[in-house]
Amino acid sequence: MPRVGNWFTQGLGLLIVKILGWRFDGNFPAEKKLMVALAPHTSNWDFVVAMPFILALKLKASWLMKKEAFFFPFKGLFMALGGIPTDRSAAGGMAKQVASQFKQNEKMWVALTPEGTRKKATKWKNGFLRIAHAADVPVLLIAWDFPTKRICIDSLYRTTGNFEADMQEVQRRFSKYRGRNPENQTELVGSE
Repeated sequence: MPRVGNWFTQGLGLLIVKILGWRFDGNFPAEKKLMVALAPHTSNWDFVVAMPFILALKLKASWLMKKEAFFFPFKGLFMALGGIPTDRSAAGGMAKQVASQFKQNEKMWVALTPEGTRKKATKWKNGFLRIAHAADVPVLLIAWDFPTKRICIDSLYRTTGNFEADMQEVQRRFSKYRGRNPENQTELVGSE
């Protein structure tokens, strides 16, 4: 997997994980390139919980976030932590753009939240499936499970190109996990 960091950032991440009382379940696959789908995304706390794990594991993960969130004083921090500012109005072009980045890098993991929002969404966005399919990389499913305070590596998934069927299977696999605000979890029925 792509790596970044040093003993200090790793120790800081481990300390924060310990203070928060969370644990990590599962093992990362031996893949140089992955699309990572993280769900259920129901709170800003998802970021607060995930970042210490990324530091502790010395994982270099890229993640997409709306460009409006990249403002002073957070812009430099978000960029250093792997953030990629995105323009949501370029939805069709974004999958091709990120797929191109995969082809240009020897190692790259890109993480997205399929809901696309912390609020209750009627459908998940299938951009992560489109990116994975265009880049010919597997999707790693990782879940926050707040009741048990675990970050869980669920499974690897290879897209078929039938994004509706792919989404149903991915949502089925995520259905056993609960976010911090379960009332914001999407009824898992389809994609947009």
